[in-house]
Amino acid sequence: MFQQPSNMMEGQLHPLESESEIGRMRDDELDSTTKSGSENHEAASGDDQNPRPNKKKRYHRHTQHQIQEMEAFFKECPHPDDKQRKELGRELGLEPLQVKFWFQNKRTQMKTQHERHENTQLRTENEKLRADNMRYREALSTASCPNCGGPTAVGQMSFDEHHLRLENARLREEIDRISAIAAKYVGKPVVSYPLLSSPMTPRPFEFGAQPGTGDMYGAGDLLRSISSPSEADKPIIIELAVAAMEELVRMAQMGEPLWMTSLDGTTYVLNEEEYIRTFPRGIGPKPTGFKCEASRETAVVIMNHINLVEILMDVNQWSTVFSGIVSKASTLDVLSTGIAGNYNGALQVMAAEFQVLSPLVPTRESYYVRYCKQHAEGTWAVVDASLDNIRPSPTARCRRRPSGCLIQEMPNGYSKVTWVEHVEVDDSGVHSLYKQLVSSGHAFGAQRWIATLDRQCERLASVMATNVPTGDVGVITNQDGRKSMLKLAERMVMSFCAGVSASTAHTWTTLSGIGADDVRVMTRKSVDDPGRPPGIVLSAATSFWLPVSPKRVFDFLRDENSRSEWDILSNGGVVQEMAHIANGRDTGNCVSLLRVNSANSSQSNMLILQESCADPTASFVIYAPVDIVAMNVVLNGGDPDYVALLPSGFAILPDGSTITATTSSAGGGIDTDAAGSSGGSLLTVAFQILVDSVPTAKLSLGSVATVNNLIACTVERIKASLSCENA
Repeated sequence: MFQQPSNMMEGQLHPLESESEIGRMRDDELDSTTKSGSENHEAASGDDQNPRPNKKKRYHRHTQHQIQEMEAFFKECPHPDDKQRKELGRELGLEPLQVKFWFQNKRTQMKTQHERHENTQLRTENEKLRADNMRYREALSTASCPNCGGPTAVGQMSFDEHHLRLENARLREEIDRISAIAAKYVGKPVVSYPLLSSPMTPRPFEFGAQPGTGDMYGAGDLLRSISSPSEADKPIIIELAVAAMEELVRMAQMGEPLWMTSLDGTTYVLNEEEYIRTFPRGIGPKPTGFKCEASRETAVVIMNHINLVEILMDVNQWSTVFSGIVSKASTLDVLSTGIAGNYNGALQVMAAEFQVLSPLVPTRESYYVRYCKQHAEGTWAVVDASLDNIRPSPTARCRRRPSGCLIQEMPNGYSKVTWVEHVEVDDSGVHSLYKQLVSSGHAFGAQRWIATLDRQCERLASVMATNVPTGDVGVITNQDGRKSMLKLAERMVMSFCAGVSASTAHTWTTLSGIGADDVRVMTRKSVDDPGRPPGIVLSAATSFWLPVSPKRVFDFLRDENSRSEWDILSNGGVVQEMAHIANGRDTGNCVSLLRVNSANSSQSNMLILQESCADPTASFVIYAPVDIVAMNVVLNGGDPDYVALLPSGFAILPDGSTITATTSSAGGGIDTDAAGSSGGSLLTVAFQILVDSVPTAKLSLGSVATVNNLIACTVERIKASLSCENA
């Protein structure tokens, strides 16, 4: 940026100071580029510092040799000291004061040229702003209101009107200031154009895959049916995002009568009539046959607000953190990357599929806009809102009204998160076994999201932990080894979660049984995937009810001492924990490396990687056999991406009859002791078995029967063991 010259600047011309002399010097500067300062003033006495206007100056033209020598010296040292000026003057036959003035004038000349170059760049930027302005105006002139279909005024279509007006005022002030400086040097002002919206500064780097190109967790089929929005749709999307943000913040902060306290005083229930009165515009009336699910939950999590915003705005990180809820997701278009180098003002069009880890619950597909905004220092909000009114689909079974979270900075790297989940859904396809859980809103509601976030924040904190106690037997203290093992376990959990639900990417075939005890199987070929063994993989899953609390089921399945009671593949061997990494407050939240000591001496011992985790809404025990040599590499900090895994495991959910509300603990997180302390459990058992190491081989009926028997026997053993304990 240009700086206003002052009388004290070193680049000032000497000994001239009057306005007439400065004016004459400006004329001389037009030739200075080619003359390279060949003319200089003779030394003047102190009485000449304020010369009379009619007093004439004498000029001395330097020789070509003098100019060349001083030019060469200037390149090496533009600010010579007294000693250097005297030495240079002696060599060139000039007075030190003449040398001093030549260097001062040369510096001023170079500065002027630089400022002219900057001014040219400013003109180019102004032209770009003007072109953007005209483009936005043209788009807005053809926009229509999504509610009435009529024309929309420009004032109603601003991205965030108050913020943009402040930004425009700042930009206009900056351009006016630069124009004034430029006019002084060039002689004519830079034309200032009105701005419609602020330019979005590109982020210095983006996390994960580039937006619009990612194909996370099987999102390809979703992308085939939903494309990026058209240019005509974008102004409508912007208006919808701004309105959704306003609604989310109010939904997160308002109390009664909008949110009514439940009878037990632990949860909030949305007053739908009050909602319609408070937010009359919205995205239109509720479709016929759809049910409303609305919930709000608050917790303090161990992560700073900036990192939380980055996770929510990056589809790869978001899908990973919420892999138990998000079966597939993709960013279709990025309308804005944000301003000032962060996600403030970021706007994305996304598609996602949400799941319950059971083949008995249909997934929920959604096409929506995600908008991030900073409301105050340390306070951010991220909101989603469905775009079904732009791309209506007759098969859509779920519509997201403004949902998302309000994030507030807390001391010591913590954040307070208030989550609002508000959807309208056709849940007629849900199996009767899960009907009560889903209709209560806890399967997909705010409590589920915030409990998952809290647990994952604890997990991420454990990855970064350096103060690991060294006294406990089996605790992995090697920092690189901890990170590699946790990364491998994360991939195992994601693989399990991506292959259990009734996702549209899966084709389940029902084998046998009656009602909920049906076993569903599907096959897929594994080729050229270093993270999976090559061949034909058979997946089998079934869900059933147990008259035991989720906590009791979780403790039974994760305990290596009771593993032989249900794990047929361990073949009666003794299971021993070799190493573990705690990744949460609850003792059950950990990653373990188990060794199965075979009862038959002729069989080799087997290693099993297992992760067990629980929160107030769900718990999981996921495991996979691993190669001993590969695990040694991982424990020494090696790359875990080349360890082949076929995860199996259990997803444990409360049955919905008695669900304890999420409560914040004194440590700032969520109290997991409340997780399903009463009521029954819904247990999903899922196996992945490599039935043939040749990918081109055909699946035999014998293999299917074997896997079917395996899962049926496992279910019977679990029921028998827990029934005996519960008796």
